[in-house]
Amino acid sequence: MGRIIDGQRNNLIGANVAKRRKELKMSQQKLSDKLELFAVYVCRGSVSRIEDFSRTVTDIELYAIAKVLKTDMESLIDKNLINYE
Repeated sequence: MGRIIDGQRNNLIGANVAKRRKELKMSQQKLSDKLELFAVYVCRGSVSRIEDFSRTVTDIELYAIAKVLKTDMESLIDKNLINYE
């Protein structure tokens, strides 16, 4: 059975989170602060690690990130990173 993502990336949303966050002119710290309103505690350093694909993301975190970034979860997922082989 093939992996859904390659071994060098731990999530499918890193680049799109960074892109959307920057579109909203939001710092990593501000994203972290706003996630706390959803009782999701992701420090600024963890936001950085999500964006560089070195940290996994839970479904609850994905939901909260999408809400804070005013987008839907599906649009954060980079389908080019999915490998079903």
